[in-house]
Amino acid sequence: MAVTCFTQEFKTAIAPSRMFRALILDSHNLIPKIAPQGIKSIEFIQGDGGAGSIKQTNFADGGHLKWLKHRIDSVDVEKLVCKYTLIESDIAFDKIESVVYEIESVVYEVKFEASSDSGCVCKMTSEYHVKAGAELKEEDIKQGKEKAMGLYKVVKEYLLANPEAYA
Repeated sequence: MAVTCFTQEFKTAIAPSRMFRALILDSHNLIPKIAPQGIKSIEFIQGDGGAGSIKQTNFADGGHLKWLKHRIDSVDVEKLVCKYTLIESDIAFDKIESVVYEIESVVYEVKFEASSDSGCVCKMTSEYHVKAGAELKEEDIKQGKEKAMGLYKVVKEYLLANPEAYA
């Protein structure tokens, strides 16, 4: 099994602790509220949000995914880092590229660091564990990355409009 890593980052004027609380610690409450067109609900089906917890994201009708499950591998509130693994999903395979068949698992790490302008830099690393002989290119996962960035932007806009939220 081969491992392919992709990283992306973005800067925002929001303090790193607020972004972490909104996107990691309270995403199950916030995201369905501010992005109901994409996310119907997020719920813990095991645990309370700490390491070992399993979180299920239920998507709005009409997309190629109905739900997916992540296992939280680690959460470091002081360092503002979360690592989690995609462990299961319900995929309508007729609507998704064949590359999905080649992926064994995906491990994500999200880190929020202070920037020089009182905001933060969000660094996301995706580690794709790909079946032997398969090759994964960044273009193959572009749509997922764009959706993740769109969600981060929605949260950023919410926090800018609500400066008391997660303060």
